[in-house]
Amino acid sequence: MRIGLVAPPWIPIPPPAYGGIERVVAVQVAGLAAAGHDVTLCAAPGSAVGGVRVVEPLDHLPVQIGMATDEWQHVLGALDALADVDVIVDHSGPLGALLSAQGRIPSMHVVHGTLEGELLGIYEGLVARAPRLRLTAISRSQRLAAPHLPFAGVCHNAIDVDTVPFGATAQPYLAFLGRMAPEKGAAEAIVLAREAGRPLLIAAKCREPAEQAYFDREVAPHLGPDVVFLGELGREATYEFLSRAAALLFPISWREPFGMVLVEAMACGTPVLATDRGAVREIVRDGVTGFVRDSAAELGPLIDRLGEIDRAACRRHVAEHFSQDALVGGSERLLAPLAAGLDPLEVGTSIIRPPVVALRAGRGALPAGRTPAQASG
Repeated sequence: MRIGLVAPPWIPIPPPAYGGIERVVAVQVAGLAAAGHDVTLCAAPGSAVGGVRVVEPLDHLPVQIGMATDEWQHVLGALDALADVDVIVDHSGPLGALLSAQGRIPSMHVVHGTLEGELLGIYEGLVARAPRLRLTAISRSQRLAAPHLPFAGVCHNAIDVDTVPFGATAQPYLAFLGRMAPEKGAAEAIVLAREAGRPLLIAAKCREPAEQAYFDREVAPHLGPDVVFLGELGREATYEFLSRAAALLFPISWREPFGMVLVEAMACGTPVLATDRGAVREIVRDGVTGFVRDSAAELGPLIDRLGEIDRAACRRHVAEHFSQDALVGGSERLLAPLAAGLDPLEVGTSIIRPPVVALRAGRGALPAGRTPAQASG
């Protein structure tokens, strides 16, 4: 297939530091090209992926995320550059979904956010105005949050496992990785680590005013010899940080649509201690690659049980379910009908994976005893 991908305009592909969507796009485009497809990537200035033609619709990096003029110019320029492809994969956000769905080239829009509140209303409005819009979910939990939207299927995010170092043994410290926001749980991670008598190392994005305010209020006052803030790390430093940790603490309080940090930690061999929100149970196998509980308080006693988790099993789990090969295979299944001029919503369950995951107390969770592979349709 001749496949065009539209990335967000804010961060180069691959990203030098923070950039979850951008890391997934880098893995996807490289994998599709390696599988023999003709791939064109439209991305932010400074992007480069081997074997992939890169187009930069903007001649500058936007000064901040969310600049409307930059976003419009980026998406419109990308669609012009992709006029001769068979199918478009849009990762750029709701504006890209609206514009690409009304173009001549069939497109698939990947939803990366949590489908609640304002964002859900935006997608409902898009569907009403662009009936050809077709969506891919990054988790079953995300899809089940809005089953009335035109999802063609689920295709989990992925990483290139071969580039991730494996830590067979761990140091005593616990790790927190993410961004500074209340829903990500840095403050809860500090409490868990101190109650367990373990050092905590925090690596987090803290650039936006709201992130800095949360850091100043909830994190900075608690820093000390046993709780250390490392700042925002690059890829190599992030993997070294994760691969040496005894566990990743992930005490979130929001409906996480996927959770790339979970996959990255497990690929390093590092178990995860996480609260049961959103897609967490799709990603983490309780008792096998970590522990998942309803509340942060319930995670505390499990820190002493980390020795029960086989670090090699954590990496095998990622290699099987969240690797580049898995992402490429899922992408091909979803894109093939579109490239052939078919509507993926009408071609049968071999393409459309029915939602079979149970919802519990408003949160996405796999039925008891089911693994992600067993639960997929």
